[in-house]
Parts: sequence; structure tokens; C-alpha cells
Amino acid sequence: MNIEAAVEQSIKGYVSRIMHLQQADGTWRLCFDNGTSTSAYFLILLKMLDYPNEKLLRQLHQTILNLQHADGYWQLYPGEKGNLSATVDAYYALLVSGYSKPTDASLVQAKEYIMRAGGLGNVTNVLSKVMLAVTGQVAWPLSVSIPLEILLLPPAGPLHFGQFSSYARVHLAPILLLSNKKFIIKSPYPLQLREPAGSIPREDELDEDYALQFLNSISKFQNADSREIPFLSSLKYGIYQLQGLPEQLHQSAVTKAEQYMLERIEPDGTLYSYATSTILMIFALMSLGYAKDDPRISKAIEGLKSMLYDTEVGLILQNSPSTVWDTALLSHALQQAGVSRFDNTLVRANAYLLSKQQHKLGDWAQEVSTPVAGGWGFSDSNTIHPDVDDTTAALRALKSGTSDSPERLEAWNRGLQWIFSMQNKDGGWPAFERNRTNKWLEYVPIDGAKSAAIDPSTADLTGRTLEFLGETCGLDLRHAFVKRGIHWLKQAQREDGSWYGRWGICYIYGTWAALTGLAAVGADREQAPVSKAIQWLRDIQNKDGGWGESCRSDVKREYAALGSSTLSHTAWTLDALISYADTPSLEITTGLRCLLALMDQGGDATAYPTGAGLPGNFYIRYESYNYIWPLITLVKYRDKFG
Repeated sequence: MNIEAAVEQSIKGYVSRIMHLQQADGTWRLCFDNGTSTSAYFLILLKMLDYPNEKLLRQLHQTILNLQHADGYWQLYPGEKGNLSATVDAYYALLVSGYSKPTDASLVQAKEYIMRAGGLGNVTNVLSKVMLAVTGQVAWPLSVSIPLEILLLPPAGPLHFGQFSSYARVHLAPILLLSNKKFIIKSPYPLQLREPAGSIPREDELDEDYALQFLNSISKFQNADSREIPFLSSLKYGIYQLQGLPEQLHQSAVTKAEQYMLERIEPDGTLYSYATSTILMIFALMSLGYAKDDPRISKAIEGLKSMLYDTEVGLILQNSPSTVWDTALLSHALQQAGVSRFDNTLVRANAYLLSKQQHKLGDWAQEVSTPVAGGWGFSDSNTIHPDVDDTTAALRALKSGTSDSPERLEAWNRGLQWIFSMQNKDGGWPAFERNRTNKWLEYVPIDGAKSAAIDPSTADLTGRTLEFLGETCGLDLRHAFVKRGIHWLKQAQREDGSWYGRWGICYIYGTWAALTGLAAVGADREQAPVSKAIQWLRDIQNKDGGWGESCRSDVKREYAALGSSTLSHTAWTLDALISYADTPSLEITTGLRCLLALMDQGGDATAYPTGAGLPGNFYIRYESYNYIWPLITLVKYRDKFG
């Protein structure tokens, strides 16, 4: 079979498989696999609540056990030689469940790995630390002892709570509340893991005046350096400007933190549709005196249960199910492949998407002069937390029906207006909220702050937004906001020609998004940024013709080859190369043959996580990506060269 016939056959096969996977409500509900830690946190929470559903507890326990590596550890991605935080999370959850004993071979092996890796004192994941502290396994660490009064600082000051990214805020509010109260639900299952001397401060090392203690503890932070001083100085200055007695201020801050959480609870009971922030919220509400069976806690548990997904290795807790994202992208991919928008599959999918457009002004509106609601969120339950990527994805899917549907045209216009309003001052696009770019917050002494504390412009979001504006809206270099986006992208390009992608792995992801975005708005192949990026992609092609990148790139902040090809990386790269090719080059032809082979291969080619959440802590395997990106790339090849 020649390559053109193979492409056409694969397109037809993919279209059939995707249509078969659709749910009755028009959605695609495919797995958002983010590893074992969220399931471990959920199991620990349920045990602390004395949750009576033993079947659920046993299922979570067994899944975590199933995912243990033969060498005793748990890992964030295939090939990683163990991850300490993930292993501690899993070990502790298995122990707390009561279904595993410390003398079981699996736990003995896990404990040996934990001790070799340095014990609890070397755990870096802030959520792991909080789960250990809230259940009495370690003292509350200094790294999360930020004064709760930060919630009271006025927006006019140099530093305030609203400057944190949206996803940081909904995790920080419950964490700071718990930390400031030093709240503990004593677990009857002690970890019995020896801690290196001095790794975690004892309670008697903590000053009673926690605010001043924090502000004067720069030297106590591990790896503290002068870069932290701007954040600490601003915080100190801001708190000293507050008027009132310390106790009154503290109580006002407690009330503010409680209100902050309650006002952002979604209809399903979860906090911002994230499992991790919801688990933290439940503990925080208990620290305020809420009973274990309080209706808000009970509803939050039910919301978390709705995020469970039954996989081939067992039941896992998705941190934020990708229903809207998957449905929008798959609807668009099917339309690109030639499925009529009047086909019942797309009628149902797009009706669902239309119903998920958001009509409330959320926190994102604070930085917009004349806010108009109209974005889409990531998860099915999301009603107040839209993001740029999901909004452009939904608009791509809905575009074809705007000419004969006033309702869809209005939705389109509102969504497009929302996208325009999210452009940052620097010309790029963020994920959730514009101008959350205070770099001082990167030096909050919490692991992961550099990536999570702010929501800056990124190459992947800016590139994909430009691709949408050019390909779907017909806009180009004549428009000022397009020019500003292009300028930002060019400034963000790395010396080697690549771009860093924040929400995928990683340099291939960012470079693909930037190149396809530039192509869509009219950038010429001969331009230096484009030709340099294309050459970089050529240089990293694997011997089998495909492309693959390791999650290590995300931590090292430089490209790290995986050593094998993945379906997503190969599809992304081909999409970028095809965008600028007049005829199929050797790289494209060999890459396409590799893509066709990988589509039926399985293994790491389809299982390796290519989505990113938090460097070194959180990686995602999107089940949907094994359908979306190959189909879009094959269609692009067919339409351009077929």
C-alpha cells in the first residue's frame, strides 16, 4: 500500500473509532491520567473522614499497589528511576488504608527506596508535605508558613494575593489556613520513617508570632538566596501597612480564606474543579470546625467521586477531567477529516459545547477593563474558571455553524471577545488570567513556585491562539494584536531555535505550537525564527523517523531526548513541518511512516505522558491525544499533498 492510501485508510479508521467512543450526551470522556498521588491523597482523606464505602477504598488501594514498580518505587513517567514524593504518597496511602501492612513485601520495598532517597526530609512536593503534616506525620514545614494576612493586602500594593495565578490561589488559600492553624487530624498509622536530622523543623522551633517568624526566617529556608528578598520584603511591608490589632487582623484573614474557598465551589461541590484543591479545602473546612458530615464536605466528596475513572490498571482519581477539552478537539478533528457538521455525532458534541460556555464573571475579570463572559473551561463541572486553550478549542469546533444559527453566532462573538481580552500586556497569551506576571512571586519559598505562582505568556498558548486567529478567523499580520503576539513569540524563542511549552512536553510541544501559529497568520518559511525552528526539529528526529521527548526536559529546562518516538510528539512535529512545506520532504515522509506505525503499536508510544502540570511533580497522559493529534496531522498531510 502506498503512503497516500495508508493515510486515507488510517483517517477513515480513526474517524470510525472516535465516533464509536462518543457518549450519549455528546461528550468524549477519555482518561486524564495524572499518576498515583491524587488517588493516594483521596484515599488518605477518605480514611481520615471514616468514609464507609469499603469497596471504593479497596479499589483505590489496589490501583496504587498495581502501579508500584518492580524495584519498589512509584514514578511520574516511564523510565524515571523512582520519585520520592510519589513513593511517599503511595506508601502512606497503602498504610493508612489498613489493607497493607508494614511487613508486606511491597511496603518493605517501598520503605527501603524512601530511606535510600533520603527519607521524609527530602520530600519536595508541597502537597505531599501538607498531607503528611495535616495527618500528624511531620511538623508543619516553614515553607508553607506564609502569614494568612497576605489575603488582606490591598490590590494597590506591590504584593497581594490576587497576583498569584488562579490555580495557585485555590491551593494556597486552604494550605495557608491549615498551616496557620497547625491543624492536625492524628492518623493511627505512623509512617515510622526516619528523618535526616534537621530536615524538618520541630514545633518548638516555630515562633508563637508566626508572621514575624516567617519574615525573619530567610536563613532557615533551604537553598535560600538573595532572590527571595523582594518577595519577603514586599510581604513584610504590606502586612505592616495593615491597620488593626494582630488578633483582629488574623481573624479577618481566617474569614477571608473561608469565604475565598466557599465562593469558588462549583455546582458539583469541588473547588474550581480540581481534585487536589478540593481535598485541601475539605481539610481546611474541618480546621474551621465543619463536621465530617457537613453538607458541603459530603457534596465535595461526591464531586471527587465523579472524577474517578476506571482504567485497565484500576480506579484512579483524575485531578480535573478533560471532558470539554477532549470534546472540543475531537469535534474539530472530525470536521477537519470531512465529517459533516450535520452528522448526529457533531450535532450532539457541539450542542454540549454550546451548553458549557461560561456566563459568569470570575476572577479573570479583575484585570479586564470591560469584561464580557464567554470562555470555556477544561472540565465538565467548570462554570467560573475559563481558560484560553479550551476557549479557542471550543470556538474551532463551533465555527462552522455560526452562519445559520444566531445562538451559535452570539456564543462565537462572546468567546472571541473573551480571547481578545485575555492578551497580556507583553503581547502573549496566558492560560487563565491576564497579567498575573509578578515575578517576585516566583521566589515564594515553596517547591514549584517558579512554574505555578504566576500565569505568564507562554509559547504554547500564544502559538495556539495565533493558529486559531489565523486558521479559523482569517486574521493576519495586518491586525495589531496579531503583530503583538508574533513579536512576543519571536522574543521568547530560545537560542537553539526551539520554544518552551508550559502545558505539554515540552520543547517539541512549544515549538510545534509556535510554528503552526506563525504559519497561520502568514509568517514566511524564510524568516529566521521559522527556519531556525524547522532546522531544530529536523536535528532531533529519531532514527525510526519519529520524535520523542522526555519529561526530564520539564525539570532541566533544556531538551532531553526520550530515546524513542511517541505518537503525540511525532504528530506535533509533522504538523509543524507540513505547515511550511511545498512538497513532502524526506523528514516528513519518514516521519509519516513512523506515525502510521506508532498508531497501532501501543506501549510507551501511546502511554508516555505528553501533558505537563507542574515540573517535577505532575505529568499527564491524555488518552484523547492518541486520537486527536494523529488525525489532525494525517488530514493536514492529505489535504496539502494528497
